Amino acid sequence: MPTWPFGKSLLCKLLLCIARSVPAGALAIVGTGVAPATARPAPAAVTDTVAVAAVKPPAPPLATVALTYDDLPGIVLKPDQAYLDATNRALLRGLKRHHFPAIGFVNEGKLDEIVRKRQIRVLKWWIRAGYDLGNHTFSHSTPNEIGAAAYIEDIARGETVIRPMMTRAHRVLQWFRHPYLETGNTEAVRAPINHWLATHGYRIAPVTIDCDDWEFAEPYDNAVMAGNKVEAARIRNEYLAYTERTIGWYRRGSLALFGRDIAYVMLLHDTRLNADTFEGFAAILARQNLQPVTLDQALRDPAYQTADSYVGKDGVEWLERWSLTLHKELPWDDYEDVPKGIVKEYDRLDSQ
Repeated sequence: MPTWPFGKSLLCKLLLCIARSVPAGALAIVGTGVAPATARPAPAAVTDTVAVAAVKPPAPPLATVALTYDDLPGIVLKPDQAYLDATNRALLRGLKRHHFPAIGFVNEGKLDEIVRKRQIRVLKWWIRAGYDLGNHTFSHSTPNEIGAAAYIEDIARGETVIRPMMTRAHRVLQWFRHPYLETGNTEAVRAPINHWLATHGYRIAPVTIDCDDWEFAEPYDNAVMAGNKVEAARIRNEYLAYTERTIGWYRRGSLALFGRDIAYVMLLHDTRLNADTFEGFAAILARQNLQPVTLDQALRDPAYQTADSYVGKDGVEWLERWSLTLHKELPWDDYEDVPKGIVKEYDRLDSQ
């Protein structure tokens, strides 16, 4: 072993000072026999990388969307009128704050599920706030199970309260939304329903964006009612993230069918989840460059003149129906299902 006249530690300090004063890779001049280490990226390269990462992707093109809320006077996991009242007040505040047009579709059978007088008052809140109401049948039934005649009776029963309410507000009851989007599993069932709707002044409200918000809603109610703020926040975040990704898929679907953004009609539900996430939802619409319009305005888009020839047991939205008519494929390869954890929790709660 060699002897260091000034001590090994002093020599190490000297070498360190030299290393700091010479360019990267120049340490090879010190007689160590060790090849220079790979040089770190120059500061300019690091700066360029950061600059590229900071560049935001271009905003999607401007498009319009009609916001439609099903199942008024509201969906709630457990009967709780105060909870439902608070839900509607918050949802209406959000719509008014952002000046978003919207329409609410009513199941009159829900009026007697909690406190009828207060449930009717909720519907009046919507009208007084400037929003129209539509018919969503009385009992949220499906023609596939009860047949055309009984289904038509259920539609007629579903306008007992809302038709005179709309008339008193100098509005026209004209919109109908099929529960589950099930329009008839045979032409023999579908045709008489469509005929009755047309002869009674109804227009069918289609759906061209469906983010399955209802599946997140019950797990969210469960968390809120249990006071589990951490779980509630997790569901809100997961719901908003899934919603934005799914909106993107429908826009790609519209491009595949029509080569452009159509005026969309979005299916939502009257739930605490949608009330509590309204600011996040509004931010999604802003990022997606989606401007809310009335349902009537959206349906002026020529895309809605595309024939809907779908007959089947499944309730499917209109892009899927039109893909059959137009013989064009939708981008199913990158369609994303609702997260499995949400589905599992919904199924558990729904089975209780």
